[in-house]
Amino acid sequence: MKTNFNLESLIRGNIKSLKPYSSARDEYKDANTTEMIFLDANENPFENGVNRYPDPQQNGVKDLLAEIKGVSKENILLGNGSDEVLDLIYRAFCEPNKDNVISLPPTYGMYDVLANINAIENRTVLLSEGDFQPQVSKILKAVDANSKILFLCSPNNPTGNSFTSESVRELLTKFKGLVVIDEAYIDFSEQKSWLERLSQFPNLIITQTLSKAFGLAGIRLGVCYASKEIIKILNNIKPPYNVNELTQQRAILRLEKIDEVENEISQLISERKRLKKELECCVSYIEKVYPSDGNFLLLKVDDATKRYKQLIEYGVVIRNRTTQPLCENCLRISVGICEENQRLLRALKSIQ
Repeated sequence: MKTNFNLESLIRGNIKSLKPYSSARDEYKDANTTEMIFLDANENPFENGVNRYPDPQQNGVKDLLAEIKGVSKENILLGNGSDEVLDLIYRAFCEPNKDNVISLPPTYGMYDVLANINAIENRTVLLSEGDFQPQVSKILKAVDANSKILFLCSPNNPTGNSFTSESVRELLTKFKGLVVIDEAYIDFSEQKSWLERLSQFPNLIITQTLSKAFGLAGIRLGVCYASKEIIKILNNIKPPYNVNELTQQRAILRLEKIDEVENEISQLISERKRLKKELECCVSYIEKVYPSDGNFLLLKVDDATKRYKQLIEYGVVIRNRTTQPLCENCLRISVGICEENQRLLRALKSIQ
């Protein structure tokens, strides 16, 4: 367990002194509202289902997530997609034109985009070649007094692999800033989520999403898990009604059907294994299919740009990742339903 972590030293000065905006729905919280009329928020009074502002703290969604994930509501923040959550973390803890963050390419591109938007230096340390693992000693050498955040995407996008527990634990212990573990694909992994160890590391932030395993990419709902102290800071700076009513309603409906979600996850994992086996044995120009804990596979081929264009002609859209570090001539393929995967395989076997 980390003993020398000081959260106060990481918070931007203006954020420490910020008086957060208090919305009408924050100020009146009485649960017994059946006999009340609401004339406090300048809303349109004609009922149509969405004429009222949504719950700014998304309590219904958080109640279900807390039960499913085994955490307290105080440890949860919801955002308009995970990208909003990541942006809030930058704005709370990184001083523009002064601080830096560290990311490990090849990885999710928004870490770098958000760093540029917030005028923060993004120091990159490549993953190890071949097995795509964090190079702990090189990461720690890149750190200085202004290094505020380390981003670990595990399972990693676009490579698909999970980082070893040993390397993650060492970084959590030795890095003096915040460690953000992006677990967008954790539901497809055999490894356990770091959520189970949240209380052991006060500098740990975990981000997840309802876009992947829960099949709700269209509603844009991201989740952040952290200590109640970190969550309080992020709550202070988030927009008052950042998650709309329709998103909250749809999320609740899906979270109440967790058995259905788990069944879909099982099907996708089964299809991933089948697809990997077929690709390795039956397509000659595929040089390697990398191990994956996500709902996708990374392939190394003879000519990624050529194969990408050929698949487009067959009506199959995948992702060309050849421009990413360590991913020369690599394609990323999302795992579809059985019929889609069969169509993909037919196309791959047809092109020369």
